[in-house]
Amino acid sequence: MKGDPITEALFRAAIAALGDEMALTIYRTSYSGVLKNIMDYSAALCDAEGRLAAQGLSVPGHLCSIPVALKAALARYGTDIAPGDVLAMNDPYEGGMHLPDIFVFRPIYAEGALIAWAATICHHTDVGGRVPGSNASDSTEIYAEGLRIPPLKLFRKGVADESLFRIIEKNVRVPERVLGDLRAQLAACEIAERGIVELVRRHGAEGVRALMAAAMDHSERLTRAALAALPDGEATFTDWIDDDQIDAGKPIPLVCTVRKRGTDMEIDWAGSSPQVKGAINNTHSYTAAASFTAAICVLGTEIPNNDGVFRAIRVRAPAGTIANALPPAACAARGLTGFRMLDCCLGALALLYPDRVPAASEGGNTGITVGGFDAARKPFIYVDFLSGAWGGRPWADGLEGNTNMFANMASFSVEVIEAEQPLEVLEYGIVPDSGGPGKFRGGMALSRTWRMLAEEGILQVRADRATHRPYGLQGGAPGTPSCNMLDPGEATERVLPAKLTMTLKRGETFRHRMAGAGGWGDPLARDVRLVERDVCEGLVSEAAAARDYGVVVAGEPPRVDETATAALRAQLRASRAPYPAVAREALPEAAE
Repeated sequence: MKGDPITEALFRAAIAALGDEMALTIYRTSYSGVLKNIMDYSAALCDAEGRLAAQGLSVPGHLCSIPVALKAALARYGTDIAPGDVLAMNDPYEGGMHLPDIFVFRPIYAEGALIAWAATICHHTDVGGRVPGSNASDSTEIYAEGLRIPPLKLFRKGVADESLFRIIEKNVRVPERVLGDLRAQLAACEIAERGIVELVRRHGAEGVRALMAAAMDHSERLTRAALAALPDGEATFTDWIDDDQIDAGKPIPLVCTVRKRGTDMEIDWAGSSPQVKGAINNTHSYTAAASFTAAICVLGTEIPNNDGVFRAIRVRAPAGTIANALPPAACAARGLTGFRMLDCCLGALALLYPDRVPAASEGGNTGITVGGFDAARKPFIYVDFLSGAWGGRPWADGLEGNTNMFANMASFSVEVIEAEQPLEVLEYGIVPDSGGPGKFRGGMALSRTWRMLAEEGILQVRADRATHRPYGLQGGAPGTPSCNMLDPGEATERVLPAKLTMTLKRGETFRHRMAGAGGWGDPLARDVRLVERDVCEGLVSEAAAARDYGVVVAGEPPRVDETATAALRAQLRASRAPYPAVAREALPEAAE
């Protein structure tokens, strides 16, 4: 019972494991690649009041969104909830985030009382709208983005609402995948119910309620203790999104102010851009998720994610801004802004706690969608989120080929892409010399090239950091920019914008190169053996080793020339200005 620390610890472990089991159920039973390959979903347990009690190890971008959506659904239905009901919704302006993310909630009853809620959110392959995949950056109002579902009952007392299922079926391009993934969400909720009923058998209904409350209180205590250990302070950081695809070339400011006092932290987005024409506007819950993720990176990952964390960290996002848009703003590609907000908030935290914060990531997982019809007029939709690179950390290099920390996802494997879609992958690999130089370098960029095999399809790309590069910190350099190319290496080769919607025809190739992540610390302070290792592994060229790090590497296998390196580093220190604490510009060329 509450008050027994051993029982409370065991209960916390049990509901955390149950959340993970829900997530694994979706992974094992889903139909679409965006779930079974990329894993863009989350599962959680909430108490009877809708407060987050435990979240499975899934997508940090869904932090805070589940209780916000559930409370919106509860506000709609009030006490009109019964055993066997299942609620579903995706409306960004009634608790949701963007239309492809469909929430499914199931009340869990035991001993005649409502004990908890099983909660799942999945990114669905398609929810209709003007383009396949329903996630283009260039939609200008939510009405163009797909089927908008307010909180509704998918099941009522165990009986499916066939009308709602039919409406969904007729408004999406790949109904077998969408309905199959909805069934995966329902299966995860069934697993949650079994687990909670078993916990009630052990502890009783009142005991489970009390233990859930204790789990939240425990997280609040840990969060406040971590905050109390940090110095008080206030810092503001500004970063820019390249553009919204509609007003091409017009940078969009993100402004984050972090205020830490005692055991409280406030993350304030005042000063950020008004909501924009393109579909990169955020709802408040997604802005909050980015803010909480950044804060947890500084406070420590041993704190269980639940309502207790939210009590100590307040997020402000003025209505009518890109951080908290008002209808009918488009928001299908809001993931881009969320990723960039994580880097922006970390930038503010770096000004307060420089030894705890990494340099900028690649700007977020790139969204790639190709949709059309095959020769038999059967629709196909390929949805991928390329995972890229982390910024250099105060204690280690950034990672490459790894998901952004805001989205615990994976990229599609080449074999699955080619087996399931009319696409051929021509190359997929790491781009040398793309990570920002530093004492701890940024992760290297990834590049992938596709060839279209169908007659044609609509290509959509949601990317950024083509003009505003990932910043370096504490003397580290920025990473290289992202780049899109049509028919690379051909006479028809063309550089494309970072965000685009276009028709890709048979035989045409498209390449996306992600941005490299920023470096941390003075590159001339990097261990020469780490530079040697990077050259041996093909991550850094011999020319870049000399230019960026002042390290002379030659021979086969490559080895450091200690004498030449000492002379070159002395020359570079005398000839170039120290890099600033926050670096956004190119590293000067080494002296000839």
